[in-house]
Amino acid sequence: MPLEALNDFVVKFANVNGSGSASANSMFAKAILRMGVPVAARNIFPSNIQGLPTWFEVRVTEAGHLGRRGGVDLMVAMNPQTWDRDVAEIEPGGYLFYDCTKPLPPSKFRDDITVVGVPLTAMCNAAYQIPRERQLFKNIIYVGALATLLDIEIGVIEQLLAEQFAGKDRLIAANVAALHMGRDYVAEHLSPLRLKVRRADRVGDRIFVEGNAAAALGAVYGGATVCAWYPITPSTSLAEAFTGYCEDLRTDPETGKARYAIVQAEDEIASIGVVVGAGWNGARAFTATSGPGVSLMTEFIGLSYFAEIPAVIFDVQRGGPSTGMPTRTQQADLLAAAYAGHGDTKHPLLLPADPGECFEMGAQAFDLADRLQTTVFVMLDLDIGMNEWLTKPFEWDDSRKLDRGKVLGYDELEAGVEFGRYLEVDGDGIPYRTYPGAHPTKGGYFTRGTSRNPYARYSEEGAVYVGNMERLLRKFDTARRLVPGPILRNATRATRDGVIYFGSSTPAVHEALDSLEHAGLHLDALRVRGFPFADEVFKFIAAHDRVFVIEQNRDAQLRTLLVNEGEIDPSRLTAVLHYDGTPITARFITEAVTRLMSERRPMPEAAE
Repeated sequence: MPLEALNDFVVKFANVNGSGSASANSMFAKAILRMGVPVAARNIFPSNIQGLPTWFEVRVTEAGHLGRRGGVDLMVAMNPQTWDRDVAEIEPGGYLFYDCTKPLPPSKFRDDITVVGVPLTAMCNAAYQIPRERQLFKNIIYVGALATLLDIEIGVIEQLLAEQFAGKDRLIAANVAALHMGRDYVAEHLSPLRLKVRRADRVGDRIFVEGNAAAALGAVYGGATVCAWYPITPSTSLAEAFTGYCEDLRTDPETGKARYAIVQAEDEIASIGVVVGAGWNGARAFTATSGPGVSLMTEFIGLSYFAEIPAVIFDVQRGGPSTGMPTRTQQADLLAAAYAGHGDTKHPLLLPADPGECFEMGAQAFDLADRLQTTVFVMLDLDIGMNEWLTKPFEWDDSRKLDRGKVLGYDELEAGVEFGRYLEVDGDGIPYRTYPGAHPTKGGYFTRGTSRNPYARYSEEGAVYVGNMERLLRKFDTARRLVPGPILRNATRATRDGVIYFGSSTPAVHEALDSLEHAGLHLDALRVRGFPFADEVFKFIAAHDRVFVIEQNRDAQLRTLLVNEGEIDPSRLTAVLHYDGTPITARFITEAVTRLMSERRPMPEAAE
């Protein structure tokens, strides 16, 4: 039987990169959103400019599930290269939409799906003479056809076209005509599908935004005035978004003068060097990069740690190691970031789960970097960073005050306050610092990456070095109380099993937990939002016989951090790992946890 669903199904577009399909597919998703039905959209694209396969997945979800479900109900198969794989993904009873200009043998189809053919190429060849127009308008024609098949309101798509090509009436008219070509063909030749979109009111005041843009706006809100960066997928759009926001929000309205500095440096090493230099001078500065960039930056990160200079790094994680999969997502930089630098180093990490938290933590990172006088990482990934997510509106408070931490100014120095740049003050491991030029004769010190005493004077005396390193540990322990704390979910009943997770895995984990609950498998759950880990994280582990640690990397990096930092018995933490480069799905989590729990259950004794 054909699948039947209302406001709850998955559409996947299989296209060729460079064909112009991405904007059409995004318009399809936004049209459903405009009808008040939540969507979760994922763009899965290759790292070359054009020619390789690309996919765009749209989950229509009135229930509001923002993670990937797994499985495809309607496949829009526009790429002959991936045809067999794409057809195999369709759920039994699902639908295949394709360009039927050229007939295909029966072996290319499945008996358990419904096939819907529209002669897209023939329609384009008849209507357009220019090859590029044939390619681009083909995408709009299939959007019109799909809208009619799924009951999406054509007027909504027309409005989106008018907004996209505002002021370009000829382009608007041409795209609307292509849209109607698809609509009219379906109305005349085909029947609507049993998958339907019906207007609802489930979106509310939420916004649809990429995590990179949200983090960039958070940096502005957090007082950042310096950005030094080198282009690298998938972080480039964060720096570009920051540039745009600064042009709007950090330009003097009277003089037109920029009150910010953005430097596209010659490489990642120079980028972090600019950031550390600006932080030493009192500016709030950051860079945006990915795993390979972090690898190059480690020496400067170690300098920031040991010389105690504020810096913020937005690490938009991608598939590794080395060049890896530049346009695929992973959560595989945790260990590299947490311990970046040679010798004994530890850095605070913030772990946002959606664009809303990218904004909040993007701002918070600068307060933490100043308070702790160190590098703070904000750990996004490609899934959050480069995909648009539904999220709550950002809260902007013009009265928000920046936390500059322990800084001595002219008045304190003139009053005779004792100043030692690395002098222990009140037991939290954080010394006072001064800005250059704070006082003509007092508060100066020599910044160095070599060992020194509390007054910043060079020293290789063992006891002095040990004292300084132990103070840095006390400072890191202070960070435990300052980074965002964990969030407990599903803790209303006593259960032997728990789940720990973080970041972009969150919506899929929540959906999986609901499915497991339905099946009678009850698990407590804890979302980690910061490193160093709060005491509540280790109490949660201690309270359960076994904890599943769900993450998107091969080597169970979050689990490793938990074992190392909490001295946890590794047997108590069971890794659930997904690392093929696509965002994790609720089905994957449900099936993996169900299997692992069943393997642990004792087998019934054989009858005598």
